[in-house]
Amino acid sequence: MVAIIKTSHSINSILNYNENKVKAGKAECLNAVNYPLKLEKLSFNLKLNRFLKLAALNENAKRNSVHISLNFDPSEKYSKEKLIEIADTYMDKIGFGKQPYLVYQHHDAGHPHLHVVTNNIQRDGKRIDLHLLGIRKSEPARKEIEELFGLVKAEGRKTKEQYSLQPIVSRSIEYGKAESKKAINGVLNKVLFEYKYSNLPELNAVLNLYNVHADRGTEDSRVFKNNGLLYKILDKDSKPIGVPIKASDFYNKPTLKFLEEKFKANEIKKQSHKSHLKNTIRLALLDKQLNSPEKLATKLQKEGVHVVLRKSKEGQLYGITYVDHKTQSVFNGSSLGKEFSAKGILESCALNITHQKSILAASETTQNLELQNHLKINTMAVLLQAENTNDHVPKDLKQKKKKRNSRRI
Repeated sequence: MVAIIKTSHSINSILNYNENKVKAGKAECLNAVNYPLKLEKLSFNLKLNRFLKLAALNENAKRNSVHISLNFDPSEKYSKEKLIEIADTYMDKIGFGKQPYLVYQHHDAGHPHLHVVTNNIQRDGKRIDLHLLGIRKSEPARKEIEELFGLVKAEGRKTKEQYSLQPIVSRSIEYGKAESKKAINGVLNKVLFEYKYSNLPELNAVLNLYNVHADRGTEDSRVFKNNGLLYKILDKDSKPIGVPIKASDFYNKPTLKFLEEKFKANEIKKQSHKSHLKNTIRLALLDKQLNSPEKLATKLQKEGVHVVLRKSKEGQLYGITYVDHKTQSVFNGSSLGKEFSAKGILESCALNITHQKSILAASETTQNLELQNHLKINTMAVLLQAENTNDHVPKDLKQKKKKRNSRRI
């Protein structure tokens, strides 16, 4: 199970998002907890007012709304009763068991998942601390629930076994329509909240794997000047196609301002994964057959690291980015150190080429020496054979031996 927690200052927008899904037939409200009325008697206003009354008890709280998604493996098909039990157990373990909350089951993704809507203002006006809620409360709760309910564990699974995203197939998208927005949103929901990137190029290194690109536009464009951001679908040649969608049009509002906050937080989070990636690259470079950045990329791919090679129009490599899927961290080569930058990798490949040439030259020298020795041995054998052979003398030149008279006297 994977739990994703988002906070907001507007409970209205969170509730509207889920209720609109219900109206469209893409979701179902499974449970209403700590409400005075049963679920079937709750209208939209009754659901909303319960949260608003609590929020009014503490107007100093800047973020008083919480939106949680609980994501399961595609193989897990649970009954509504079990999903409700899992949600209740999770909310209790993270300290929200006494808060009012609504549980929705969504049906518009490739994996089963729940959405839980609540707030963090308690009856006495005190707020539940949201700082590091994911690390302090959610992660321990997730692990306990996986054991308790026998769920597929989020940790320890191979990347290909996870409910991983598939690249958007451009042919199936109707550009600018709901299908296009839905496809991009599915990618953003996973990448933005699960990967650790610290700038826009690093984010795009991951998004591009799924045929999505975040674009600020040219420096003289209105989008760039207004600090705007567009999301585009890429074709098989990595070229933008269709109608781009503004970041503000998505529910999560993945705007430039939102990303800049992520950049700062992720810069700190991903530092602990630096050594793992550096060691993986160093081990790969021990293979002296790696004589090009492309061969390195192929080898690292087998280790769960995707390598983005940035080249000029002339084909000259000028930048390199590593996407480590095992730790879900993204690093520009130069931030890891000189040896991992584009220049450093080219130098390592050049050394490998020199090494291969020296081996080849040594091999040729050895072969030549062996050939020379072979020729010398053969020559000596011929000479020795010639010395031990009697010269041929014609028969008529041979002197006849005189026969001795053997008669007795």
